[in-house]
Amino acid sequence: MPPLEELDLPSFDYFDPELRGVRFHEQMLALRDAGWLARTPLGIVVLDHEAAEFFLRTKSAIFPGTKIAELFDIHEGALYEQLRRNILCIDGEDHRRLRSLVNPALTARAVERYRPAMRQYIAELFAAVAADGRCDFVAAIAKPYPSMMIATVMGAPLGDADRLHKWSNVIQRQFASNLFDERERIERAVEEFYVYVDGLLAARRADPGDDLVSKLIAAEEGGDRLSDIECVNLVLNVLIGGVDTTQAQLAQGIRLFAEHPEQWDALRRRPELIEPAVEEIIRYEPITPFTSRILVEEVEYRGITFPVDTVILACTFTGNRDGTPDCDRFDVAAQRGGARTLTFGAGIHYCLGANLARAELQEALGFLASRMADLRLDGEASFDTVHGIYGLDTLPITFAPAEPAPAG
Repeated sequence: MPPLEELDLPSFDYFDPELRGVRFHEQMLALRDAGWLARTPLGIVVLDHEAAEFFLRTKSAIFPGTKIAELFDIHEGALYEQLRRNILCIDGEDHRRLRSLVNPALTARAVERYRPAMRQYIAELFAAVAADGRCDFVAAIAKPYPSMMIATVMGAPLGDADRLHKWSNVIQRQFASNLFDERERIERAVEEFYVYVDGLLAARRADPGDDLVSKLIAAEEGGDRLSDIECVNLVLNVLIGGVDTTQAQLAQGIRLFAEHPEQWDALRRRPELIEPAVEEIIRYEPITPFTSRILVEEVEYRGITFPVDTVILACTFTGNRDGTPDCDRFDVAAQRGGARTLTFGAGIHYCLGANLARAELQEALGFLASRMADLRLDGEASFDTVHGIYGLDTLPITFAPAEPAPAG
């Protein structure tokens, strides 16, 4: 089998600051058409669904969080503890145990209890801009909405939503930044959040509620319970996995609809399309366009030898389109079928908060489609980079305030 380093593969610059928006689409689709592998300065990119799923699921690869710590000489402190105890960085029996204790609080059925709060918050945020008929959607709705929901899910005061957003935004950068530049800021955010959640744990022990922290405190399987430090880090995982991600996916979704007004009109006329519309947004513009792994064992796959320490970037953008009919068209009514999208990952590290994210997106789109007619861009969207969470910095839109459209 030929070694990986001897292969003549197409390449692209993962760190190119212009790799976003239309240019990102064009470059990744060109690479997809050239084959299933590409090189970047960071590692090897796999471009089709089957290969991406293989490397995300194989036990010969791990999430590279602990490798990040080693690379940046992080051996102590709050950031080190967070990386070491992050559920993404834990495998084997310890990972199974943690997931078995936290999963019941985040099942599809469990998150239904939060839908009334989702409807209330999205309605309140929209009311503040409805009369104007225009807004920066990111600042007005996409940014505060998931922060308010995470506060509610955690059982934290709603007034803390902005602080939670700031902590999430900073801590999330550990997987998207040069830690030489960001380490001190991230470390401080982790320390502050640990102190905050310690206080929240104490409050919920004294006065349990129907919230995630209370459920984690009470979680038990076969007589086993979570320790305080496990609770704190699982709450942190939910925070950094459930704020920037939902903000980015909702903003990208509204951008897609503003660019495809006929799709928005279809959604307004047919509320039954809300759930498939969410799946189409997640498929078409995943806000985790690359999901990384590092090999801890040599792997032979499709006749190629991948050595230990190879960094693999599973491209969810191209993987989501692989094998899907008319895959490069955004269409909320299309009968896609095919393989499951990779946006939430695959294997043992499949996103803990996927059910919550889907519910938030469904409720937001359902409400907004019933209240905004003639949705259009009001200027250019400002894209963030594809490193880490691929969101929008700004999204200026115009719309005509409307009453719910009649079905038909």
